[in-house]
Amino acid sequence: MLGLWALLTLIGVFFAVWKGYGGHEFAATLTSFAFLFLVMLLFAARGAETILATRLGAGAAYLLGAALFLVYLIYALGTNTFTLGRAATAAVLVFVPLAVAASAERKPAGTWQDFAIIVGIWVAVKPFPNHWGFSMSHWLWPFPGGQLAYAMTVLLCLNVSLAAFVLLRHTDGIGYSIGWGRNWGFFILASFLAFACIAMPLGTGMRFIQWAPRWGEWESLPLTALAILFFTAWPEEFLFRGLLQNVLSRASKSEIVGWWTASVLFGFSHITNLGFPNWRYVALASIAGIFYGWTWRRTGSIFASAIVHAAVDTTWHFLFRTL
Repeated sequence: MLGLWALLTLIGVFFAVWKGYGGHEFAATLTSFAFLFLVMLLFAARGAETILATRLGAGAAYLLGAALFLVYLIYALGTNTFTLGRAATAAVLVFVPLAVAASAERKPAGTWQDFAIIVGIWVAVKPFPNHWGFSMSHWLWPFPGGQLAYAMTVLLCLNVSLAAFVLLRHTDGIGYSIGWGRNWGFFILASFLAFACIAMPLGTGMRFIQWAPRWGEWESLPLTALAILFFTAWPEEFLFRGLLQNVLSRASKSEIVGWWTASVLFGFSHITNLGFPNWRYVALASIAGIFYGWTWRRTGSIFASAIVHAAVDTTWHFLFRTL
């Protein structure tokens, strides 16, 4: 995991330098990004999720929370974007979920606190519709020109969720690990192909997507696919499958209820995408959630469902145009 983190971070550094970034602002941003990304990947080492929850516990959760807030201060001060309002907002994003999780520390999964944290995290990450004229992510992470705002917000909220659910709540069955299990290739490929057979004719029939391959952009495919995997697919699968579907299944005592409910909620979470209300997006995202949730159930890993998710989004990006 450390090797993967170093490799991906260096790729990001070389790309940023190639784009002309430098100076203390760049150094502060890189330091913050590298730490947030490191925590995300270290928890995904095989067995780390269980080991960290068992051996470290609540104290480590609060220590991680303090480190996350310090990392934000390094970014804000280093990029000359510090304000009391931004610092207070970062503190709320970090410490309120931990306080809510601590209030249910010894209770079984499925408490109102679990759902409150999940909803709060999603609201913090989800961008507002453009016509509302405000983006918390861009306001919180203004340098460089808001280009990293979404990724930084996702990483921060994912780190907070790890502290709350893994270290404080000891939530079982999340499947937060990068690995490979028996028959995973079959489950991933079957899920992707089955959804493609439904989504392509349905999406074109609803006039939501149109066949429009971007043959001239294929050189950017590897970096785009990696960005989609780590900053869109992986965090969303962690939130909607590893946490929401997991907790709903435990609360309802039914895997089917948890699976389908989480899939529908996943669909409705996209209602503001590309205009509000976007019911076509809701329909396709709900169907996609069913296949992502099936993959997570069969493999027990958000890595497997994230690969399907990333494959779908990457295919959509390069082969189709959204109408």
